[in-house]
Amino acid sequence: MSRVSKPYEIVERALELSTTDGLVVIADEHSSANLRWAGNALTTNGVTRGRTLTVIATVDGAEGTASGVVSRSAVTTDDLEPLVRAAEAAARGAGPAEDAQPLVSGVPSSPDFTDAPAETGSEVFADFAPALGDAFARARSGGRELYGFANHELTSTYVGTSTGLRLRHDQPNGTLELNAKSPDRTRSAWAGRATRDFKDVDPAAMDAELAQRLRWAERRIDLPAGRYETLLPPTAVADLLIYQLWSSTARDAVEGRTVFSTPGGGTRLGEQLTPLPLTLRSDPHSPGLESAPFVIAHSSGDSGSVFDNGLPLAPTDWVRDGKLERLTTTRHSASLTGLPVAPGIDNLLLEGGGEKSQEEMVAATTGRALLLTCLWYIREVDPATLLLTGLTRDGVYLVEDGEVVGEVNNFRFNESPVDLLSRASEAGRTEKTLPREWGDWFTRAAMPALRIPDFNMSSVSLGV
Repeated sequence: MSRVSKPYEIVERALELSTTDGLVVIADEHSSANLRWAGNALTTNGVTRGRTLTVIATVDGAEGTASGVVSRSAVTTDDLEPLVRAAEAAARGAGPAEDAQPLVSGVPSSPDFTDAPAETGSEVFADFAPALGDAFARARSGGRELYGFANHELTSTYVGTSTGLRLRHDQPNGTLELNAKSPDRTRSAWAGRATRDFKDVDPAAMDAELAQRLRWAERRIDLPAGRYETLLPPTAVADLLIYQLWSSTARDAVEGRTVFSTPGGGTRLGEQLTPLPLTLRSDPHSPGLESAPFVIAHSSGDSGSVFDNGLPLAPTDWVRDGKLERLTTTRHSASLTGLPVAPGIDNLLLEGGGEKSQEEMVAATTGRALLLTCLWYIREVDPATLLLTGLTRDGVYLVEDGEVVGEVNNFRFNESPVDLLSRASEAGRTEKTLPREWGDWFTRAAMPALRIPDFNMSSVSLGV
């Protein structure tokens, strides 16, 4: 009978089985708990457990080092040797890897490497679930219906290598999405939160926010496409700047393929991107947004390399005081471009704006402006300018002289986040936020609201 070993034992045994020049083993132990509700009542809940093992074999040859990567789920000790052999066969059958570098070494081991994985369960909702029930009662009495879901995941990642690395990181990740609808379904409003443990989310406050938005939507105003002064909430700013970060690879910029390229093969590093004193940064130790402090790469691509697994990550300013400070690099792309090594980090913060809340920015509006709820279906149109298109969703509101006077129709937009930064006239207070579009892949963000004098609503949309 096969035996399911502890994660570190799986890693150690896989390394012992290696017959190639180098091996990286990544064991991810997953657990999750969720709640779903509709019409002011819980509908489903569940808890899951799982394991994924990724083996990366490297083989040195006369023309360079090749790599082979194989990942499988639900791995037990009996599955290890076939998995390691498959990765080794893939490496021997591959050509030299362009991103080949010596495997990382010399990083101190994690003191908890041999500890059992951390796990989540339904207890994570012990305080949240009763508060949600109270919100259901208030919504019923207020004539609105709440829909949504809460999900909490905890992944313990163990990284071991033939160069002696033994690293471990526990990553909690919680998301809450709450949607309120009028009984006739003609009005809808959305709010979302990212959390590590559901102790810092308040369903009552979210329900009150959504109730206000449904009241705003009682008056409907149709507006044509055009350029409008627009208040982008933190969630929308996060969605736009996350895409900007994903598009900021140094090699692509040097080779003239991105918005950060200059003619002749240069980059825009050092250029002032915004007149506002904004800093866009990532920090694996940022309080409340903590992420892995070392590279975890299950595959190689434009922004990551399997050869960099275990490389320590440091706080990085991508934009500092409005100037482009860093582009993302692996060790390989850094050697090609002559730029510092700056791997991507799994959080993003925009800071340096003012102290105003979004509500205070609305109140300070003179004339007419639009207040957005969120963006979705964001797609790239032109990488050379990072022009993006997408739709507004779940509420666009008209502000006149500091007061929200009604809800307007949805729009399709066409904008570049880099260009938006150059035109932003005001930034508010930075706060944790949940990206609506990219929340399945990137949840750790803190952003301010931004005021854009001339946001391009390129056409009217019939979406909700």
